[in-house]
Amino acid sequence: MIIADDLRGKLFPAVPVPFGSDGRVDGAAQERYVAHLASQPMGGVAVWAHTGRGLRLSDAQRAEVLTAWRRGLPGDRLVIASAGAPPQERDPERVIGSAAAMARRAAGLGADALLVHPPVAFRGRADQDRLVLRHHAAVAEAGLPLVLFFLYEAAGGIAYGPQLLAELLARPEVLGIKVATLDGVMTFQQVARLVRTHAPEKLLITGEDRFLGYSLMAGAGAALIGLGAACTALQDAFLQGYWSGDAGRFLALNGPVDDLAQHTFLAPMEGYIQRMLWCLVHQGVIPAEAAHDPWGPRLGTAEFDQIGACLARLPRV
Repeated sequence: MIIADDLRGKLFPAVPVPFGSDGRVDGAAQERYVAHLASQPMGGVAVWAHTGRGLRLSDAQRAEVLTAWRRGLPGDRLVIASAGAPPQERDPERVIGSAAAMARRAAGLGADALLVHPPVAFRGRADQDRLVLRHHAAVAEAGLPLVLFFLYEAAGGIAYGPQLLAELLARPEVLGIKVATLDGVMTFQQVARLVRTHAPEKLLITGEDRFLGYSLMAGAGAALIGLGAACTALQDAFLQGYWSGDAGRFLALNGPVDDLAQHTFLAPMEGYIQRMLWCLVHQGVIPAEAAHDPWGPRLGTAEFDQIGACLARLPRV
């Protein structure tokens, strides 16, 4: 059973899935991607997250993806699997049951920990907090450590209040909390302060692709980000620069990492998955025919070219 220190000081890319134009997982491209990331400096990967369209995949697709990563990564790399319910599900019992089943499946396939998707079906209900607590308790029954996920409402999640967050962080199986607010710097600060005050032994994990550098200065001790799905070595060098106290390296790489984020995490925001797949195409990791996101917006060739130009000017590390 892993502990919070097994994640501390490490980068965990939230990995997308290479799809063909027919909507099927491209198995050969998936294997190439796994082999590529296995050679990169990182602590492991997060599968079935939003970047990997985990709540939209079929059971068979989820099994294919997690198995590929578990089999292809060295034994010291962690596989964190997300657990949640289909986006269209609204019945509380089915939401909780689906998340619990997904958690059990992840455990059976060899995942090391679970990232708990915010149960957005409960947002705004009078019994929201009670249901959120039940949801996490049900996921925990799979027997794996949990990473909480604070995704602000504007980004499609639930703004867990301070009391609810404190109760969730107090659960013994919780390793820490990933915070992803997109542009909510004040919200990130508030959650970071709550963790420091009420649960200093738990790990604050940044999911802030658009203010990654500042989130480290605000206390993040690990990173679980979609941005890390490509240019992983560059981002790891940037992160390690901060955590090791190498200010020169941190400052030198902040601009390039931020440049990459500005070219991939922008409106329409759902297009970031397609853009990360395009990064992998430009890097020669997957073929263009495997860089399809079946659920994302259609983006133009101009963006593809702009991403290529951005990648071309990034420093080599």
